Amino acid sequence: MAETLYPGVALVTGAAGTGIGSGVALAFAEAGCRSIAITDRNEELLMKNQEALTEQFPNAKIFALAGDITQEKFVDELIATVVQTFGRLDYCVNCAGIMGNNQISTETSLEMFDKINDVNYRGCWLSSRAEIKAMLNQEPLPSHDPRRPPQRGSIVNIASQLGFVGRPAATAYCASKAAVMAMTRGDAIDYAHKDIRVNCVCPGVIETPMTTSQPGRRELMAPAILIAPMKRMGQVAEIADCAIFLCSTKASFCQGSAMVVDGGYIIN
Repeated sequence: MAETLYPGVALVTGAAGTGIGSGVALAFAEAGCRSIAITDRNEELLMKNQEALTEQFPNAKIFALAGDITQEKFVDELIATVVQTFGRLDYCVNCAGIMGNNQISTETSLEMFDKINDVNYRGCWLSSRAEIKAMLNQEPLPSHDPRRPPQRGSIVNIASQLGFVGRPAATAYCASKAAVMAMTRGDAIDYAHKDIRVNCVCPGVIETPMTTSQPGRRELMAPAILIAPMKRMGQVAEIADCAIFLCSTKASFCQGSAMVVDGGYIIN
């Protein structure tokens, strides 16, 4: 049995600050992954996270490159540089995303609609497409369990509980996350025969700067917290653990799934 479930190379987008992306990068390192690439458009916070991970895990190589995942040129450069640096790319968690505008459709400008979809859907699609291209050019890694098939790569896209259900004044955001879920299913069908798995995680209300730092944001989230049977915000680590599980060969029969991690919100 392998010493770690993650002998390959991990890439996490949206990994600056203290949100889900940085939590996923930390979870990979804690689980024994020793080759981790991170990216975000906020270069200052990204480099701080790179330094923190390097200090905490001196045996790991942490590569960071800042840029905008809505731009095809940057995404292609990122993936090429990661492969050049580490030799391959095995686990990708696409976390980069933004909140919605809290407006109904007739109040939403085209500019705002495009901004939400550019990051949440276009950026995720560009990232996933480039990641799959890289994975297609490498040999699979053996599973932690010799009874299971090898894995050429695994991608996890971060969607949302709002890809399943609606919320007032969130049409553009809900649609962008539903698109990520549909994209995940399509890619899962197209690349299963190449030993590439594609899944998504659908968080509920998670305690991050995105959901708590802006004025009035916590109050806006309060009804969703009350609806969920667990009646609390989720923690970043609770999403990160699910994401890296889906990346691992322990999830070897998960394909095109949408793992809901929302304290029970959508069942209530």
